[in-house]
Amino acid sequence: MRAIDIRELTLSFNGQNLFEDFNFSVPQSAWTVLLGASGIGKSTLLRTIAGLENEAKIQGEIRHQGKIAWLAQQDSLYPWLSVSDNVQLLQHLTRSKTAESVEKARYLLSAVKMDKHLHKPCYQLSGGQRQRVALARTLMQEADIVLMDEPFSALDMVTRLQLQDLAHQLLAEKTVLLITHDPQEALRLGEQIYVLRHQPAVLSAPIVPPGKAPRYPDQHLWTLQQQLIDQLTEAA
Repeated sequence: MRAIDIRELTLSFNGQNLFEDFNFSVPQSAWTVLLGASGIGKSTLLRTIAGLENEAKIQGEIRHQGKIAWLAQQDSLYPWLSVSDNVQLLQHLTRSKTAESVEKARYLLSAVKMDKHLHKPCYQLSGGQRQRVALARTLMQEADIVLMDEPFSALDMVTRLQLQDLAHQLLAEKTVLLITHDPQEALRLGEQIYVLRHQPAVLSAPIVPPGKAPRYPDQHLWTLQQQLIDQLTEAA
């Protein structure tokens, strides 16, 4: 089953075609990863799928099955709100918090190991802590599809690995489309990986890493990583 189906998409930004007659499908309940150089159009494509792209000229068809949530590099937390209220942001803004939503937020914050900071304002948190809260807020939405726009790229290596593992665990039943510029992250998390190349962008053949994610480097993954680097270098 396809969770996202893109047909004959032409997407122009500032007079330049980022995508032209572009076709792409994302299977349900799997992690699909898009790799590509900066400026190739990864984020614009993700915003278009989410219905958030307002500046590009768009033609074609995009279908998706289910509700969409977004997890970006910028966590977009409200700094003066508490951790709990940021997770319950919709309920907070619409004044519809209930005992049930408070308890659900507490449960999700426990899952991301942030329950001890429940009432702390978000401006007091570290970058890694903020991204844990953003992940909990994403889970609060109970979406079927999660679009991830380089959510771990600004973190230090240890925190990045921890949050990759945590996100993979908590989003195991979801359809995830992750964009990244990091081949190692793609190979750790992806069930199928594509490289966007050229302009307008075209997809490489899929790479399917062996074994279950999250993966740890071995000789086979190093070989695949070099293949991805070669394709990215060719695309530059």
